[in-house]
Amino acid sequence: MTTKQPKYEYVSSARLPTRFGDFTIHGFVEASGQEHVALSYGQWQPEDVVPIRIHSECLTGDALFSTRCDCGFQLEKALQNIVDKGCGVLLYLRQEGRGIGLLNKIRAYNLQDTGMDTVEANEHLGFDADLRSYDICKLMLDTLNVNQVELMTNNPRKMQALEQLGINVTARKPIDHGLTKDNKHYLKTKTEKLGHAFDPHLFK
Repeated sequence: MTTKQPKYEYVSSARLPTRFGDFTIHGFVEASGQEHVALSYGQWQPEDVVPIRIHSECLTGDALFSTRCDCGFQLEKALQNIVDKGCGVLLYLRQEGRGIGLLNKIRAYNLQDTGMDTVEANEHLGFDADLRSYDICKLMLDTLNVNQVELMTNNPRKMQALEQLGINVTARKPIDHGLTKDNKHYLKTKTEKLGHAFDPHLFK
């Protein structure tokens, strides 16, 4: 009899000192081999509401300091917010380019350089506007004994996705987006086409 492989699995944890503070990093893997991590800070009880941020990988923004998106800025703000609050969790999901992958994201960037917006570029390449999945978040939060969350996001759809997974989201907290001349059109597109909750006056 063949044992069915679990869809997601917790792997291990270790101390992760950062310039923001001392976190613990927790590793998770999907049956496909895709790896994800969670960073936790501080302590909480099972009944506590824990601040969290779900951050999809963005190599260009997170590691290469690109200003054509708001990803790297939001990653840093989330880590700092968690430390300032005294506890929290950042779920770092390996979903580059809204799920299309790094090289396809570069292709999409090339199309954006010719005048398309981020949604049009993804669709031109044959992808949906957003292919990300948040299914693993439930396992990650259960493993960390987090039962109620305050979600740091400008994307109300992300809140709805977590609630559909049975995660109790008590509140949505906006997160600074780091507006620049290079990402202004990108943020405007996220507001108008993807439902993100930015102040429309930012784009005037």
